[in-house]
Amino acid sequence: MTPASSAAATTPATTTADNTLQPKSRDAAVVSGGHLVAKALKNEGVDTIFTLCGGHIIDIYDGCIDEGIRIIDVRHEQVAAHAADGYARQTGKLGCVVTTAGPGCTNAMTGIATAFRSESPVLHIGGQGALTQHRMGSLQDLPHVELLQPITKFAASVPSTERVADMISMAAREAFNGATGPVYLEIPRDVLDREVDLTKAIIPKPGHYRASTRSIGDPRDIEKLADILVNSERPAILYGQQVWSARGHEEAIALLRGLDIPGYFNGGSRGLLPPGDPHHFDRTRGSAFSDADVIVIVGTPFDFRMGYGRRISTKLKLVQIDMDYRTVGKNRDIDLGLVGDPGAILGAVLQAASGRLKQDKRQARRQWMKKLTDAEAAATEKLMPLFKSNSVPIHPYRVAYELNEFLADNTIYIGDGGDVVTISAQAVRPRAPGQWMDPGALGSLGVGTGFAIAAGLAHPSKEVLCYYGDGSFGMTSFDMETANRFGVPYIAVIGNNSAMNQIRYGQLAKYGEERGNVGNLLGDVPFGKFAEMLGGYGEEVRDPAQIAPALQRARESVHRLGRSAVINIWVDPREYAPGTKNQTMYK
Repeated sequence: MTPASSAAATTPATTTADNTLQPKSRDAAVVSGGHLVAKALKNEGVDTIFTLCGGHIIDIYDGCIDEGIRIIDVRHEQVAAHAADGYARQTGKLGCVVTTAGPGCTNAMTGIATAFRSESPVLHIGGQGALTQHRMGSLQDLPHVELLQPITKFAASVPSTERVADMISMAAREAFNGATGPVYLEIPRDVLDREVDLTKAIIPKPGHYRASTRSIGDPRDIEKLADILVNSERPAILYGQQVWSARGHEEAIALLRGLDIPGYFNGGSRGLLPPGDPHHFDRTRGSAFSDADVIVIVGTPFDFRMGYGRRISTKLKLVQIDMDYRTVGKNRDIDLGLVGDPGAILGAVLQAASGRLKQDKRQARRQWMKKLTDAEAAATEKLMPLFKSNSVPIHPYRVAYELNEFLADNTIYIGDGGDVVTISAQAVRPRAPGQWMDPGALGSLGVGTGFAIAAGLAHPSKEVLCYYGDGSFGMTSFDMETANRFGVPYIAVIGNNSAMNQIRYGQLAKYGEERGNVGNLLGDVPFGKFAEMLGGYGEEVRDPAQIAPALQRARESVHRLGRSAVINIWVDPREYAPGTKNQTMYK
């Protein structure tokens, strides 16, 4: 890393008569900390920051204007952090949230923790009181670094203006080290505002301080896995969040098709294969995990969603591939573990296995896939009475079915809620990679609005639909105004049962009617009026036959009005997801 050349001048912007921002001249020899932040962000490929203004951070805005970085200002920092996470998931690049000190930082922590458990690369830049006021009780002073350390991969404070850009590159590098994740950098107010000689500021040169992360690990393990797969008769593969976040989906799909292996998908990997693809499976995971002779788990941990690995038969060969060494073999013994980039590993395995699959093995696994396909069809047929239920109040399975029928080929589907969203996962099948978003292992409510804003900004030509529970919608919905303001309106659908129903079930089962409704019942809110207040279209739906027409009216209104639409569907509070009734999330 070398000091930056002084050849380029920095030019803060002014507003012209037509309200466009134009640069104005500035001394080329000096640069402020805020402008160094913007230069470093641009070097990292950051084109958008999500923020809520504060006196500690405003010089960053000035720098971002000069560097052409888009500033999306929201109404709550939690939404800003979720949006930065969502933007990272949608683009594969570093997401960035900028918050002021104190409550600005703490408001964003849920979003950062969500990114941490979801392995999403987010840079959180936070303000801080001046170094000259250290431990004097300055406005909004908190020990931000200490607070963020447990939920980030890297957390530090910038000690001098000369180090601003250098430390942003350092933090960003850590965000992509192994399994990706969030990082935090605190910049004191006087460090940010101070101007320094540009030739003395350390600005790493783009492309000159990173190593490739597309590692295949030990080549001998590639050969071992290839041997295991070509000699298997009943293999199955589960692709998790990392496959999509590392953009290894093309290699992942090629392996399934090249070796005739049934694929299962969770998290961001939903949608890697379209519904109806002969290698796409989802309703038979339990039986596959019991009857397979080989299972490969790629990019997902043995956490509560996987029953800590205990739901997988001990009689089969179990292989785990992950970007993080610490995840491999955690909670469950395995036969082979590989650490590296999912796409690189899967591509290398397919190459090593190419031409080696004998006809008898291929025939055996096609019979295996036929068995699973038949079981998938039977499972779907069993659900059809619920999917097409005409009951009133509306059955949440009917909503899930109608949502799937409504999705277009370019719809990004976001789930934000408890039981209604869990149920939707049994029906909703995104049509393309990257078109499924959920909060991940932290189970955060309130992610949907930030995710919707991010998805719209990342893919302005795509439709965005967020399915909320009424509890989650109430947490962050006011930033729907932000989506409208920045020209990324979306369709919001609410499964409204006037309760935190996923938790309510367990309370009722444990404490009975008298105490089981304490702390989980909500008011009956006609949320359709919320969209109207913001200039968009809203509708209340109580008849299941009206779900599809209401969704279509919402789609048309978003195009016509350029405002988000809300379809508030009143669902039966007496219906629960199977996992909720079995309390599997706690087992």
